Amino acid sequence: MGSKVIIVTGASRGIGLALTQALLAASHKVVLVSRSAEKLQELQDRHPEQVAFLAADMTAEDTAHRATELAILTFGRLDGVVVNHGVLSPIARLADASVEEWKRLYDVNFFSALALTKTALPHLRASKGRIVYVSSGAAIAAYTAWGAYGSSKAALNSLARHVAVEEPEVTAVAVSPGRVDTDMQKELRDKGAAMAKKDYEAFVADFAEGRLVRPEVAGAVLARLAVDAKGELSGKYYKWDAPELAEYRQGL
Repeated sequence: MGSKVIIVTGASRGIGLALTQALLAASHKVVLVSRSAEKLQELQDRHPEQVAFLAADMTAEDTAHRATELAILTFGRLDGVVVNHGVLSPIARLADASVEEWKRLYDVNFFSALALTKTALPHLRASKGRIVYVSSGAAIAAYTAWGAYGSSKAALNSLARHVAVEEPEVTAVAVSPGRVDTDMQKELRDKGAAMAKKDYEAFVADFAEGRLVRPEVAGAVLARLAVDAKGELSGKYYKWDAPELAEYRQGL
């Protein structure tokens, strides 16, 4: 299998950084997008022939086009996209919800993903490429005060299904990486007072007792899917440790 060209969003930390490192270790080329340039510049300095990056906000109107254009101008093709960026807040019950805050979250978690999907599709159609949407267990299960986040991830799952039926040459899969030891997990421990007590305590206990998934493990699975997800996975949602993804976890 030759070198592939993959766009990774939210690439400067956590799962995004881990999956980027997995792609680079496997000799693939990456176009990285993050609001922060420092880590992306470090990666480019270490891998000048494999890395191009764009320091930009995914919700800016031109970011999707700029990222896709950067891939084509730098590497001549596009084989995959990993939609990894996202935010958790607002963490609030529906009765206390701010519609404006929900709209801002949807701009980040869903509409910017839609924009990147739309811009990338012609190139992915040509390469018979892949889109991996980083989803969440919250997309299929409700947690008190997580309505904005969970419903936005459910929308991503639906987007994957619609890509699958409309674009038979493109494989699109939504994947929950599980409870990963990232800044987002710290945020919910710090700000999760509005959650149901039993749910909040479960998240805290998973951290305290070392049960969180390491970013390197979840990232490696997502990286392998971005490169070589089988067509039969298209349009579906899986947890990272689902039996259907066993081949993508080999050796981890």
